[in-house]
Amino acid sequence: MKNNQNGLSARGKLTLAGTLVLLTAVLIFSVILAVRMGSADISGGDIVRICLYKLFGIGDPSLYGSGAAADIVWFIRLPRLILAAAVGMGLAVCGVVMQAIVKNPLADPYILGISSGASLGATLAILLGLGSVFGSNAAGVMGFTGAFGVSLLVMLLSNIGGRTNSVRLLLAGMALSSVCSSMSSFIVYFANDRDGMMSVTYWLMGSLAGAEWGQIAFLFPFLLLCTLFFCSQARTLNLMLLGDETAVTLGTDLHLRRLIYLLVSSAMIGFIVYSAGMIGFVGLIIPHVVRMVSGTDHRRLIPVSALLGAILLVWADVLCRTIIPRTELPIGILTSVLGAPCFVWLMIRRTYGFGGDRG
Repeated sequence: MKNNQNGLSARGKLTLAGTLVLLTAVLIFSVILAVRMGSADISGGDIVRICLYKLFGIGDPSLYGSGAAADIVWFIRLPRLILAAAVGMGLAVCGVVMQAIVKNPLADPYILGISSGASLGATLAILLGLGSVFGSNAAGVMGFTGAFGVSLLVMLLSNIGGRTNSVRLLLAGMALSSVCSSMSSFIVYFANDRDGMMSVTYWLMGSLAGAEWGQIAFLFPFLLLCTLFFCSQARTLNLMLLGDETAVTLGTDLHLRRLIYLLVSSAMIGFIVYSAGMIGFVGLIIPHVVRMVSGTDHRRLIPVSALLGAILLVWADVLCRTIIPRTELPIGILTSVLGAPCFVWLMIRRTYGFGGDRG
C-alpha cells in the first residue's frame, strides 16, 4: 500500500478532493430529486419554496407553511431521505472499519454479533414488553441496548486469557451471536404471540418510515463526527491490514485502538438500529466497490465509502416507496435482494488487494 506512511501525493490529494466534491454534489442532487418522487406529485418549485419557508421563514405561510404538500415534503419525505443518507454513511463507514479490525474483506457492520444482539433486544421489547417505559420507541431502544451490550461483551471475552486480536474478536462475536440467536428463538417459540412475531420480523427488515427531525438532529451529527474521527485514523487502519507484529515494529500498538474503534463502530450501529432497524449489505458492498476503484488506502476508502453509502440508501428508499404502488417495501429486503447478487457478481468479475495481498 503506497503512501501509507508519507500520506497521499499532491496529485492524489487533488484527485480525492475532486472525487469528494463530485460525490457530495451527486448526494445533494439525489436528495433534491428524490423528494419529488412518490405517490403525490409535487413540483420542484414548490419543494424549494416549502423548504425556504420552513428553514428561513421566507414566503407565504398560508401556501408553504401548512397543507398537504408542505406536510408531505417537510414531515415525511425529506426527514426519511436525510435519515437514509445518514444511515447509509454510517453503515458504509462501519463496514470499512470492521473489515480492517478483523482483517476480513467479507466482514460487515453486524459481523461481531451486533445484529443478533439487536434482534434479541427487539424481541425482548416486542414479545415480553421489556423497555415499555420508552413507549413506541421500546423496540429501537432495546435494539440499541442489545447491539451495544453484545459489543462490550465481545471486547470483554476477546481479552480473557490474553490480549485481543482479530481472530479472538471473530470467535467471541460468533459465540455471542449464536447465544443471542438461540435466546431470541427461545422467546419467540414460547411467547406464542402471532402479532408480536410479525412485529419482530418487520422490525428486522428495516424501515425509514419513522424518521423525525428530532431524531435526525442527534443521529446525523453523531454519525458525521464518528466518520470524521475514522478519517483521522486512516493511518492506523492501514496498519491493521498489515497485522499486529508489523504495526509494533513501526511503533504502533493496535490493541487499545482496536477496542476504541470497535466501541465507536458499535455505538454507530446501535443508533442506526434504533433509528432504522436492520439494514444489510450496505456495509459489505460499498467498501468492495470503492476498493476496486481506488485501492485499500483508508484515506480514500473512508470518505468515498461514506458518500457512496449515503447515495445508495437515498435511492434505495426511493425504490422502496415507488416500486410497488400504494405499498412501501421494507428497505432491508431491497438492500438484500439487490446486494447479494451484486456481491456475487463483483467477486466473480474482479479481484482486488486487501491488506497488501491480491484476493
